[in-house]
Amino acid sequence: MSDMIYVYRINTGSCNGCDVEILASVLVPKFGFDTLGCTYTNDPTLANIVLVTGSITARSKPYLEKILTQLPQKKIVVALGICPISGGVFRDSYAIAGPLDRFVDVDVNIAGCPPSPKEIAQGLAQACALWREKCHEN
Repeated sequence: MSDMIYVYRINTGSCNGCDVEILASVLVPKFGFDTLGCTYTNDPTLANIVLVTGSITARSKPYLEKILTQLPQKKIVVALGICPISGGVFRDSYAIAGPLDRFVDVDVNIAGCPPSPKEIAQGLAQACALWREKCHEN
């Protein structure tokens, strides 16, 4: 098994605020992403950690469900931003299918609208630690 941790991102209806902050957390060395031993992948079948941004909209729900079936059984799921955690400001809208934990067990919540790059890096560090623990389970 490789020591590299593969991170896959799913956008389920984000305003892209969280996505911009993810980019900042990766590109700015002071946040330490490069020390976590992880890299992004475009292949959900390789994902060890899954970042979900955005409210789960009625339109994105089938896409989310399809991607969830492609993910490995052993994975860490991260709800990034208040939208996948609770629906955010859109939670009472007819177009929202619900929070992420309605569809999959969530291991790490990174709250914020959007969370700062520092909070994202800390949440990713927590997710990486959980992944390494999960790898050593029998």
